[in-house]
Amino acid sequence: MKRPDYQRIYFDYIQTKSPQKMKQCEFFFQKKKVTSLDVIRINTIIFGYEKDSLKNRSFSTADITYILTYQKKRKLNNTQLAAHFKLSRNTVAKWKKMFRVR
Repeated sequence: MKRPDYQRIYFDYIQTKSPQKMKQCEFFFQKKKVTSLDVIRINTIIFGYEKDSLKNRSFSTADITYILTYQKKRKLNNTQLAAHFKLSRNTVAKWKKMFRVR
């Protein structure tokens, strides 16, 4: 299944609705491959933090592996990691069981 072209969508939106945020979002438009974490980050920059919009997120295997590696490198516990990425502690625990990061 083909993914939406998030770079084009967000570029058009920023250009028309909030051009003052273009400088903050340059990192996003310069990437060749956009991950789910990038989309969440750019969405937070543009629209701010909304608790309701975080409920229906999905992560690829690469994103989950990145998050678990981030935890291991920084020696965070599940609660700290969940707070940083705005996840549930149960989600982190489930991912750790499914994906063993070495």
